[in-house]
Formats: sequence, structure tokens, C-alpha cells
Amino acid sequence: MDAGMADETNDDVVVNARVRIPRAELTYRFARAGGPGGQHVNKVETAVELWFDLARTPSLSEAERAQAMQKLASHLDQAGMMRLVSRSERSQLANREQVTQRFAELLARALIAPKARKRVRPSRAARARRVSAKRRVGAAKRLRAPVWDMEE
Repeated sequence: MDAGMADETNDDVVVNARVRIPRAELTYRFARAGGPGGQHVNKVETAVELWFDLARTPSLSEAERAQAMQKLASHLDQAGMMRLVSRSERSQLANREQVTQRFAELLARALIAPKARKRVRPSRAARARRVSAKRRVGAAKRLRAPVWDMEE
């Protein structure tokens, strides 16, 4: 199932295999959008603004919430509310689906745990290559230095 699509059995936004966000936690606001549409654009509120309280959602564990807050900081306000806007489509329903899909994808990417770094020591041959490369660069720089006349 694609991230962000509603499940057939209940009305949750599926973020990944473990995380589902109930639609009740999402708040949608609508506004008039600019762009193409003629007179229609001045009459209907097709722009969709999605709000999600990331700081206080019960759908995420404390660790998941902290990680998401850090990675999605550019989408959060001071209160920890996540805000996304979609106004590219002419229909409110299409914009609503698009912003919900984007929300699920952003949250799914934010919840991916970073891989643990494995300490690796460079091999003896790799260290030798590094040192010989440094020596070559040093020799080339010495050749560019001015030559002083020592016969005086």
C-alpha cells in the first residue's frame, strides 16, 4: 500500500508498516487559491492547508516523535504544529489527497532510523597510498617554489 493512502478497513493515514495516523489528528483548512481557473478561482476554496500536532500526537512513540521533530523542523512552528499547503490542483479534493500524501511521505522519511556507523580502520596499503599521494603533492609544490641563486 502506498504511504498516505487511507486503509480500506479504517480511516487512518498509513505512514509505514508500524505507524498509522488517525485522520482525526489531521486538521484541514481551506482557502482561495490563485492561478488558472478563471472566475471559478474567485468563488471556491481549493487551496488546502494541513495541520498536524507533531509535538503532542499519541500515534508516535517518544523516540519517534523526537526524531521527527528534529528532521521536520523546517515544517514546524514554535508549538510543534506541522503545516503543509497544497494549491496546485483546481479541485479541493485533489489538493487534499495531494497534501495528505505529501504528509505521509515526509513523516515516513523522517522516521527512518539512521544506520549505525561502523568504525573501520584503513588498511596498511590505503595508508601507504595516502602518504605517497601527499609526498607527490608536496614535491610538486616544491618544484613551483622560486629558485634562489646560491652563487653570490
